[in-house]
Amino acid sequence: MTAPLTIGFLGTGIMGAPMARHLCRAGHAVRAWNRSPAKAAALAEDGATVAADPREAARGADAVICMLSSGPACDEILLGSRGVIAAMSPGSVLAVMSSIPVETAQRQAEAAAAAGIHAVDAPVSGGERGAVAGTLAIMAGGTPEAFGRAEPILAAMGRVTHVGPAGSGQLAKLANQAIVASTLVTVAEAITFVERGGADPAKVREALLGGFADSTILKQHALRMIARDFAPGGPAKYQVKDTGTALSHAATLGLTLPVLSLVDRLFSEMVAQGDGDLDHSAVIREIRRRNGLSTA
Repeated sequence: MTAPLTIGFLGTGIMGAPMARHLCRAGHAVRAWNRSPAKAAALAEDGATVAADPREAARGADAVICMLSSGPACDEILLGSRGVIAAMSPGSVLAVMSSIPVETAQRQAEAAAAAGIHAVDAPVSGGERGAVAGTLAIMAGGTPEAFGRAEPILAAMGRVTHVGPAGSGQLAKLANQAIVASTLVTVAEAITFVERGGADPAKVREALLGGFADSTILKQHALRMIARDFAPGGPAKYQVKDTGTALSHAATLGLTLPVLSLVDRLFSEMVAQGDGDLDHSAVIREIRRRNGLSTA
């Protein structure tokens, strides 16, 4: 375990709150900030100090972790003369763990480097369950020196891999999201298929476990689809944000991704139908709608 540090943690929602708790349990002095103050205040019982604003959380800290909802939200908080980067100490660490565009991560890393700050983009995979368990897959982009400084901190929240220079963590996360979104749609189609055909979908899922069709999605989200339990762990509106970002970045590389394009349209329509705040496993509702089946 790394020596105790002072860490500013920005964004304590579904994912951020349990991540911040792991840092508290690792012995760090955590200053928590959230736009909705009550979400940060809930961490006080874990030993965190609640900051009145993000600059207060960052000022004099050894490291700042940003777990906000989007690239624009991160830019708003981090950049500019009144932003968090301007309040951070030279030599400190900035870890942006939000899922944001590759270009945004690169721009933020450049701004941090100009201020003498070691920056990594370190998005995560594993959902709320992984955040609570401290088993997140963390994909980090940045210089070797920045990664070396950030890695002991990030390790309190999951398994960390350095995947390349600034922006590479976000590129890896977009690849992850393409796989997750496509698999969710395929599993949703499979469950709809076997239900319509008269088989027991729970038993079909059980039969497929351990075979080539097995996956974390089949293990966890198929059960949610069968039970129609769509309380948000990973809201669909964030899934479609990531699929759209992946397609936009693929275009800059001269790539066409036909499967992801179709998957993105399915999730976009799901959100347009009012299901954006449901868990992304609720994409089965869109599959059922397209087949004239009840979504209940």
